[in-house]
Amino acid sequence: MPEVGCPYCSKKTDDICGSVCGGASKAALSMSRLRCALRGFDLKALLLLFVGVPILLFIIYAHGQKITYFLRPLWEAPPKPFKMMPHYHHENASMESLCKLHGWGVREMPRRVFDAVLFSNELDILEIRWNELSPYVSEFILLESNSTFTGLMKPLVFAKNRRRFKFAESRLTYGTVSGRFVKGENPFVEESYQRVALDQLIRIAGISDDDLLIMSDVDEIPSGHTINLLRWCNEIPEKLHLQLRNYLYSFEFHLDDDSWRASIHRYKSGKTRYAHFRQSDDLLADSGWHCSFCFRHISEFTFKMKAYSHVDRIRFAYYLNPARIQDVICHGADLFDMLPEEYTFQKMIAKLGPIPSSYSAIDLPGYLIRNAEKFSFLLPGNCKRQQRG
Repeated sequence: MPEVGCPYCSKKTDDICGSVCGGASKAALSMSRLRCALRGFDLKALLLLFVGVPILLFIIYAHGQKITYFLRPLWEAPPKPFKMMPHYHHENASMESLCKLHGWGVREMPRRVFDAVLFSNELDILEIRWNELSPYVSEFILLESNSTFTGLMKPLVFAKNRRRFKFAESRLTYGTVSGRFVKGENPFVEESYQRVALDQLIRIAGISDDDLLIMSDVDEIPSGHTINLLRWCNEIPEKLHLQLRNYLYSFEFHLDDDSWRASIHRYKSGKTRYAHFRQSDDLLADSGWHCSFCFRHISEFTFKMKAYSHVDRIRFAYYLNPARIQDVICHGADLFDMLPEEYTFQKMIAKLGPIPSSYSAIDLPGYLIRNAEKFSFLLPGNCKRQQRG
């Protein structure tokens, strides 16, 4: 029988439990009881519990996004593949022959083209885009908000720099929309709200049935000859996505050819809605350029990182450090220290690490090449950015 008041002791106990029942002090008694209670635990298990688990939790917190992206092929299947459409072009080929090569007829008169964008702060890329498309676009449509997608107050950058785009003024429908500034809201809700407002501005611009409408972000630039082809050819698809070459930071870092969100539509009143998601299975090959985070100033990088819908990727404040951003740009690394967004381990592994530099400046937007000195930061070998806008 164990002694009364000594629940830890029995005839089979050793000296540790025996000391609990002795005449020790209260402090010694408490320590002995604790030692007795922990006797059944393995020391290594305790170390794992008190040291290993916190370390594991920190690793998950610090690199949770990497873990999620690495495991993506296990929990998300790749989307349905596009139906790739061959794209033929030569500057000396007639439009009739080019349309015929694509299986289309040629029109007597080209369609009108409307280019509609949401604008944040991409002045340099907008200048390159509009000059590339200017010979073929009937109306430029630009909507600007005083709010970022993340609900931050922003100046009307285009309004302050409108004189820079005087060449397009006679064909410009410009509008502004006030942000809603809903605290804690998902950024994609504000983005959707602004796209609906852009849809209304497109109608104000006077678009009609069978006009062509380009739906793409400012940095998703269709090539001029692609738009010219589509405005001259009959029987083109009602909705057609454009495959763009993906560049990061400048035209030095060619990431891949997988950009597809840009699209062109034969407008239908009451049916066509401005969107930035997949709307068709048809994808026209090699139709332009997507130059993401292609800014002149470091401050523009930090602004976009905090302003666009993927703000949750800023896991730590040091991501916004100007010196770090400059180093990332010059090495072709990822601003958010993320793994490639791929659906197969094979593609993910192939893209691990920095993007290799490309020294080719062939087949880039013509206005960029004609003004190479002004836009040198977008060309190979010029990764250094200015500190202030």
